Amino acid sequence: MRILIVDDERNIRNTFRLAIESFGHDVEVVSNPDAAIQLLKTTGGFDVAFLDLRLSQESGLDLLSSLLELSPRLTIIMVTAYASVETAVEAMRRGAFDYLPKPCTPEQIRQVLARAEKTRRLENRVAELESRLSSETPDLDLETRSPAMQKVLDIASRAASSEATILLLGESGTGKSVMARYIHQQSLRHRHAFVTVSCPSLSRELLESELFGHAKGAFTGALSETWGKVAAADGGTLFLDEIGDLPLEIQARLLRLLQEREYERVGETRPRKADVRVISATNRDLQGAVAQGKFREDLFYRLNVISMTMPPLRERMADISNIAARLLAFFAAHAGKPAISFSPEARAALEKHPWPGNLRELRNVIERAVILCSGDSIGLADLSESVQPSSRLHLGGRFTLEAIENEHIRAVIAGTRNLDEAAAVLGIDPATLYRRRRKLDL
Repeated sequence: MRILIVDDERNIRNTFRLAIESFGHDVEVVSNPDAAIQLLKTTGGFDVAFLDLRLSQESGLDLLSSLLELSPRLTIIMVTAYASVETAVEAMRRGAFDYLPKPCTPEQIRQVLARAEKTRRLENRVAELESRLSSETPDLDLETRSPAMQKVLDIASRAASSEATILLLGESGTGKSVMARYIHQQSLRHRHAFVTVSCPSLSRELLESELFGHAKGAFTGALSETWGKVAAADGGTLFLDEIGDLPLEIQARLLRLLQEREYERVGETRPRKADVRVISATNRDLQGAVAQGKFREDLFYRLNVISMTMPPLRERMADISNIAARLLAFFAAHAGKPAISFSPEARAALEKHPWPGNLRELRNVIERAVILCSGDSIGLADLSESVQPSSRLHLGGRFTLEAIENEHIRAVIAGTRNLDEAAAVLGIDPATLYRRRRKLDL
């Protein structure tokens, strides 16, 4: 790493330089704020800076802010002989990574550099994964001509600047997670993390650990400590997807986090603080779950400060053409077919289909069509049978039960995230659905 040392005492500068160079890092030293700023401007930046709190008559805290303006990713470690809780808190509040008192040993310097290097690697990994995710996920922007969707967007835009909890309602696949991320990006917390927790994806014990973290040895297999999603979202937004599936035991702990901004990691008794804004989503009737004793009433009201219902795609028929075009451009580019387009018949079929699986079904249908299309135009034959007009079945028509059942299975699979979720919707065993899926050539 490239290290900058800013200290007005020559002995301190030399001591730090010798220690850090012995660890294999490149080091530059300066004695005053002007030299530090000039060096940062002319050398292309540093990875870490050790910054003295008192630089003659100037404050290292003021220089800290200036350095971060020039290089937001610079890891700054404050060093001072005037250690106090107040200055440490203020340094952290302004963006310092850590705090070392004078005098400090080479081992203390080595340890803080190791932590800084580990954190930088993790940040780089997160940036890489976010970049890969954005390149592999179509950007479903929220442009709309639907009055119902425009109303939701208006509420979301006004609610974003507040700190209120938000509850997103609506059928599966209507874009609740997209809306949650939009609200975060429009909020004052947009520079901090947006962290998603899928509530039905894990057992109660594992979900509790994923949310709040755990101490080493808290349970069998806990070989190291885990901070948890709440800690990861500190300062940002915590998105709880499918909140209706949150176990009652964890609901009490979530209520405490919302009311007191406090929580405890599994296996610990010491309370921790977290400043998170909670957005939750569900396709379930939470008020009905409250009446049945499956969801805490006090938690429901804490989550439901501002609620909005995402309209199903069948109520946004005017948007289907534009959404389909954006999805087509994305999947065509990934498949190396940039000139591909919809035939008039295929476009008409897309615009008339009721889309029981909403946006998720539309995405799956178009991705499949792009893969199977052999020419430069997607025709009716390239679309899923459930979308083709000739396959449109309806209850009471002259169709066999097997045909109706197969059509329903296709629509459910197209509108869910995976076979396990589809099996849950259909009320059958996943292994049974897997066999039926192969039979239907899906």
